[in-house]
Amino acid sequence: MKPKVFVTRPLPQRALDLLAGHCEVRVHPVDSGLRPSELGEACRDSEGMLAVGVRVDEEVLGQARKLRVVANCGVGYDHIDIAACTRRKIVVTNTPGVLTDTTADLAFVLLMAVARRVVEADRFVREGRWQHWEFGMLWGADVHHKTLGLWGFGRIGQAMARRGRGFDMKILYHSRRRADENLERVLGARFVDRETLLNESDFLSLHTPMTAETHHLIGAKELKLMKPSAFLINTARGKVVDEEALVAALKAKTIAGAGLDVFEHEPNLHPELTKLANVVLLPHVGSATGETRLAMAMLAAQNLLAVLEGRRPPNVVNAEVFD
Repeated sequence: MKPKVFVTRPLPQRALDLLAGHCEVRVHPVDSGLRPSELGEACRDSEGMLAVGVRVDEEVLGQARKLRVVANCGVGYDHIDIAACTRRKIVVTNTPGVLTDTTADLAFVLLMAVARRVVEADRFVREGRWQHWEFGMLWGADVHHKTLGLWGFGRIGQAMARRGRGFDMKILYHSRRRADENLERVLGARFVDRETLLNESDFLSLHTPMTAETHHLIGAKELKLMKPSAFLINTARGKVVDEEALVAALKAKTIAGAGLDVFEHEPNLHPELTKLANVVLLPHVGSATGETRLAMAMLAAQNLLAVLEGRRPPNVVNAEVFD
């Protein structure tokens, strides 16, 4: 008898076909999140859950008592109660690697867009306000030869460093652990403390996971340490930044601008953000390309099948369940 699997949103057919070859698959037909009570009920008889953009907490796990694996389609897993899953011997997996370059591309797009005022310029043209060329029209900031600061130096942070080098940028980084000296040399990156990173970065790009330690990593104190000409880029997690403090800094021109793909209470935004011209706002689309979303779905399906077949998955989050 095939194990039952619940997929929380519609996914590319190739991934669903892969699962269907081994499992009895049910898919939530709407591309929107389920409330915990709904998710728990939907997974009541399931041994596997392929989770996309849903919260998996005690309420869910209390109903889904047959679960053996939660395969997250994404890198971040702060929406999954890892401790609760581990207590129940439920394996949690994620999909690192396959979205690294795509997310770094998007982070650099945000950097370029806010520096060169791309969104403002597009709106200026669309609204018919461009009547003649002006020497002083829509001046932005250069990117080349500037200092790119990276808070977090994992896969995506390193990919950002490579893109920065293509613009002859000076690369600084700060992370919990210093990278290998050879990697630093290859990427032209220099490890610095927090204060130096904040003081010297022209563009500060965040690439940290969401943990208790990184909650409001960037607040009023940190923003005041940045240059008035600096830009903040966040494609990591919204709660890494104190959004209230950021809005105040943007309004006061404490920093020059920001490019945001994630938000503290998404999809709800701070009401002042949409009124500010010096910020570019995207709806959490860091990995949103056809190629990458397919790769994520396929990897999540492979992780899920590995557990159901009694194998250790390639991307396990809570490895202690195998001890």
